[in-house]
Amino acid sequence: MLLCIKETRPSMTSSSGINVIAEIGCNHKGNMDIACEMIEIAARDCKVEAVKFQKRHNRSLLPTSVYDAPHPVPANSYGRTYGEHREFLEFTLPQHKELIEECQRKGIVYSTSVWDVISAEEITSLRPEMIKVPSATNQNFEVQEFLCRNFDGEIHVSMGMTTRDEVDTCISFYEKMGRAKDVVLYACTSGYPVPPSEVCLLEINALQQRFGDRVKAYGFSGHHEGVAIDMAAAAIGIAGVKTHASSPFAYIERHFTLDRSWKGTDHAASLEPDDLAKLRSNLDDVCSAVSYKYTDVLDIEVEQRRKLKWVDMSEALRRKALLNKVS
Repeated sequence: MLLCIKETRPSMTSSSGINVIAEIGCNHKGNMDIACEMIEIAARDCKVEAVKFQKRHNRSLLPTSVYDAPHPVPANSYGRTYGEHREFLEFTLPQHKELIEECQRKGIVYSTSVWDVISAEEITSLRPEMIKVPSATNQNFEVQEFLCRNFDGEIHVSMGMTTRDEVDTCISFYEKMGRAKDVVLYACTSGYPVPPSEVCLLEINALQQRFGDRVKAYGFSGHHEGVAIDMAAAAIGIAGVKTHASSPFAYIERHFTLDRSWKGTDHAASLEPDDLAKLRSNLDDVCSAVSYKYTDVLDIEVEQRRKLKWVDMSEALRRKALLNKVS
């Protein structure tokens, strides 16, 4: 489904047409061994198509006052200040190269979100298959212009905490840059975790209706608990393609952790391995189910109709007689 920069890199291969991205993000706790273990579990046990990390250059991204301030939730902090916390969780560029190589070995696609220009430059140099622009950065057009000019893979863009005018501005920018057909547009609510009432799944259809086939594909980035909502997102997204003649609904992204009780902001809104595997397997069934009947009475219904269906025989005989008379 996706452009593979190098033949040795795995491609998206979902049989259902919807690819699952397991966002490891910072849930590795700054530990490469944990990150590699998560890659292996996502590929081997959960059988998802991709994993995603995050890349920040914290000194350029954060104001000094924020960098030097305490973490707003001290229980989640890995450092004395918010800056130290973020640096503790940050992998270097050589480490990201190692992560790409580990993904290649495990047969799963690597991606990362970039939060600033320096990070965009660094990750682009590794030539991954796709790069994510997070909701926090979708109005940073310096970052996005760099990607448009220097990165030839897919650009995935989340639309959490974003006004409709800002969404329009973002897509217009990609069209002016000639890259809209490389954009995957995600419906998203930014919260950790998000209650069901604020997931707002119909925003998937709203994006499909507004932008149709102007972008490459659509997706859903969820920060809720459990996987039931993801099934609804898939059904809504697939139906929206048929209703609005839009580009495919092709991605569901969920945060992934080995233990939801671990320290950190994202774990509470993440799926553990069993639920991630359940999400992947259940999506195949949902995708198969979202369709119209190909005939009035399906093959599977013929015998049941013969045994169970009440039919007005007098009316049926009258129609048969009329047909015989005409013929």
